Amino acid sequence: MNHPVALALALPLAWGLDAWFGEPPNRWHPVAWLGRVLGPWGRCASAWRPVAAFVGGALAWCAGVAALGAAAAWVEAVVLHALPWPAAAVLLALLLKPCFAWRMLRDEVGAVETALVQQGLPAARGRLARLVSRDVQGLDEGAVRETAIETLAENLSDSVVAPLAWFALLGLPGAVAYRFANTADAMWGYRGRYEWAGKWAARADDLLSWAPARLTAALLLPRRAAAWRALPVEAARTPSPNGGWPMGAMALRLGVGLGKPGVYRLNPAAPAPGAADLRRALRGAGTAAWAAAGLATLAVALRSAPW
Repeated sequence: MNHPVALALALPLAWGLDAWFGEPPNRWHPVAWLGRVLGPWGRCASAWRPVAAFVGGALAWCAGVAALGAAAAWVEAVVLHALPWPAAAVLLALLLKPCFAWRMLRDEVGAVETALVQQGLPAARGRLARLVSRDVQGLDEGAVRETAIETLAENLSDSVVAPLAWFALLGLPGAVAYRFANTADAMWGYRGRYEWAGKWAARADDLLSWAPARLTAALLLPRRAAAWRALPVEAARTPSPNGGWPMGAMALRLGVGLGKPGVYRLNPAAPAPGAADLRRALRGAGTAAWAAAGLATLAVALRSAPW
């Protein structure tokens, strides 16, 4: 019984750790360790010819997922069974916590609005630059808020709903494998220099994020038939097969337009968001995050119950 009880309690404990403490320092954070490994490998592989870079990137991705997934499976199958259930639950929670990051996402997005109101546009751009890879120096107040809301919606899927969903489905190996895949995509999944070395990682992340992105949209979207009919149209406006779903749902929820200049515009007839809209977006994302945690906890309890 130790293993099922530990599985059922691990996610609530990990959620509490996230709420109380947020992210551990980089020197102790497994995702930061991954970044220090994946970064140099990606830079090396990106210098190879296209076929060699693609094969090397694919093999590195597969090796990483296999190694981390196997280690996580060993922990669940061997270590947790050997411990009393309270210790097993705490250990599993500590290992699960780095796989998702709700508090950090909420605080960082909220800090953009705080900086905009209290310190002005340059400070807000500086806070936003911590969240996105695009150039933010030319953004006005409306564009800063749009970008912050888009980042909140997209990362709600990637950093919260998806790892919890994969934990609910496959336990710790699922959450760990997804976090590796999403980190590899963030490090390698770019066009240009990383085009071939990161192609496998980008496509694998698209596949693994497909269902969670749509689940996130369902958790965000108002229960109105018109919004549900409009969502596929809005999601199709973005070049990403997944990002448009949570971003489109958030745009429809708030009744605002969101976009990336020269690339796409979601809910184009709606006005740009104001300060109240960013706060509403944070409340809506919080409700969706808690709902995802609750659903995942229920799914794990049902899956691990000794029927």
